[in-house]
Amino acid sequence: MTSLFDSIENFINLIIVPLNWVMLFLIIGGGIYLTIISRANPLMKISQGFNLLLKKDNSSVGISRFQALSAVLAATVGLGNISGVSIAIHQGGPGVLVWMWVTALIGATIKFFSCSLAVSLRDKDKEGNYLGGPMYYMTLGIKKWGKPLAIWFSVAGLVGVLPAFTANQLTQSYIDVLDPNSFLNIGDGNWKLLIGVLFTILTSFVIFGGLKSIVKVTSGLVPIMVVLYFLLGIFILISNASVVPSTFALIFSEAFNFNTMVQGGFWGLVLIGIRRAVFSSESGVGLAPIYHGQSTSKKGTDEGLVGMLGPILDTILVCTITGLIIIISGAYLESDLNGIVLSLEAFRRLFFGFGDYILIIMISVFGISTLFTYSYYGVKCYGFLTTPEKGKYYNIIYIGAIIISSILTVEIVIGLIDVAFALMAIPNMIAIIYLSKVVTKEMRERSWI
Repeated sequence: MTSLFDSIENFINLIIVPLNWVMLFLIIGGGIYLTIISRANPLMKISQGFNLLLKKDNSSVGISRFQALSAVLAATVGLGNISGVSIAIHQGGPGVLVWMWVTALIGATIKFFSCSLAVSLRDKDKEGNYLGGPMYYMTLGIKKWGKPLAIWFSVAGLVGVLPAFTANQLTQSYIDVLDPNSFLNIGDGNWKLLIGVLFTILTSFVIFGGLKSIVKVTSGLVPIMVVLYFLLGIFILISNASVVPSTFALIFSEAFNFNTMVQGGFWGLVLIGIRRAVFSSESGVGLAPIYHGQSTSKKGTDEGLVGMLGPILDTILVCTITGLIIIISGAYLESDLNGIVLSLEAFRRLFFGFGDYILIIMISVFGISTLFTYSYYGVKCYGFLTTPEKGKYYNIIYIGAIIISSILTVEIVIGLIDVAFALMAIPNMIAIIYLSKVVTKEMRERSWI
């Protein structure tokens, strides 16, 4: 089994390098282009985005803006931030945080454009429900080659939204913190399999209930957990306030260290930051517009302002808190700690020796919410490739993948997600850049630019 995992990991490492450079060009280059043509106006309207978040539209079709953002944050805040940041620092050191911040700011503008398009260019199914997301703004906005791009995106999406990372890291966290073998010694492998089965059963109860069921759960759980995590993180940082300035100094000095030992040197460090920020906020990947495309918003740019809050909250806020705690704890200096294990150890060290137990409760809620959210993405991708009515059959594949993902190595899981996200980002960024004129036209009509 080990040799099989090694072969898979080597293959993934072979193809991820060229994909990374394409993704770097499209997301960073494309994001800068979108920032220029929008005159960075969306970034100046963050407060307006928060106001719109709580404003209700009178519509019997779709979900509220708050529910859409909550569902998106359920997929990004949590293991994508808490475990993803650990992996980033493990691979690239403290300086990787700077490049995550840069990517997040650029990503916020990308989110504005993509979520605006998701509302401006969307369709309806036979029952009158909205059909939104990259697949639909590609086919409706790009007449000639929009369909091939949409198929490309949807096929990659079937893999990219599998619960590989979440199931893997959740399972590993329980093994490391709770040590179930001390109660019943059946081996880590069997415990991982058992935990995977339990998650499968729990997830099934919600995801087969459809969109309304998912957003009802996530809109209730996620805001509470985000606030609690923020308060816990702030308490830890205040308790260690004396070393916070030197920690920031270390982060910035390492970010521009051209003699770094990171594989690939300085640009290798930058790529790690971009990859992890993309995974953290999903900016440019095209997943968030699938939920935002179901919103009751009448104007695309209104939904765009709400959508861009995602990278601000999950990467700029949550990732920064997580990263500072990991660096201050010094746990990142231990080479055998990676992923969620590193985060758990950092919290244990800085919160009276039992911070890992508190964190595992939080990531359990975050992780399970993520399992609920990602299933819907897959349903919409599969529904586009077949028919919207058949999309629900993807859930069968999805719940089976939870069990398989629980026993894979973290290296394979990360590599698989990176490849799939890159393959999704390429057609999505091409479409966003091509269709950006749709968004800028609405911005001019509203005298924003």
